[in-house]
Amino acid sequence: MQCRPQGIGLQARHPGESPGTPTINERTLSISESTAERYTLADPDVRLMLQVRDGDAQAFEELMLRYQNRLMSLLAHLIGQRDLAEDLTQEVFLRVYRARKRYVPGAKFSTWLFTIAGNVASNALRSKSRRREVHLAPRTSDSAPQSLEAAAVAASGLMPTRQLDKAEMCAAVQQAVAGLNERQRMAVLLAKFEHFSYSDIGAVMDMTPQAVKSLLSRARCNLRQALQPYLDRGAPIGNGELAESVADSQESSLE
Repeated sequence: MQCRPQGIGLQARHPGESPGTPTINERTLSISESTAERYTLADPDVRLMLQVRDGDAQAFEELMLRYQNRLMSLLAHLIGQRDLAEDLTQEVFLRVYRARKRYVPGAKFSTWLFTIAGNVASNALRSKSRRREVHLAPRTSDSAPQSLEAAAVAASGLMPTRQLDKAEMCAAVQQAVAGLNERQRMAVLLAKFEHFSYSDIGAVMDMTPQAVKSLLSRARCNLRQALQPYLDRGAPIGNGELAESVADSQESSLE
């Protein structure tokens, strides 16, 4: 799959179009020069990427330093394998480097980068599915409360009847997030850990802000139901804030 987030930096031509036909992004960018200028002025990472486009190797290294740990964490949560996440992180940066000459700042750099990461993760998950590997496979429907609850109950039943400590609750949250389907999981991770607004998440996932709000609401319900057995066993509600605040924390960002 080619990385081609519309309007945020990669140009592509449909089959059958002549060389003189403007590409989708050429048509978009021809009327959005002010947008490119706005992001260039506002986002220091966009300016670094423009330096990369011009052949500055140090600028590319700086972007890698800024984003590699964040990317690896996101991909590890999406894929469920730390070692594979490391390989995919390198794949993301390789795609960024290969696309450098065609880069046009039509969005924040992080939005463009995480769009590429989402595409890479989706490809990896499809490959795993074809090989029938069992590694925290994503759910296939938007809501699977019974499966989530069953997984949480099974795991919590292995623990002593006492108040769960922070590490145990963290593990429970990670398991609950892993039980979400791919799109819910991506939205949750971008909202909670990258602090993306509804609009930013929508740009990454090709959704409207309102659709992102609905997706996060469903994810929040699934997380709350998955974590309820832990909360019933005495886990402090503060440690379970992910289930409660994933959507609410973004309310003021809806445009």
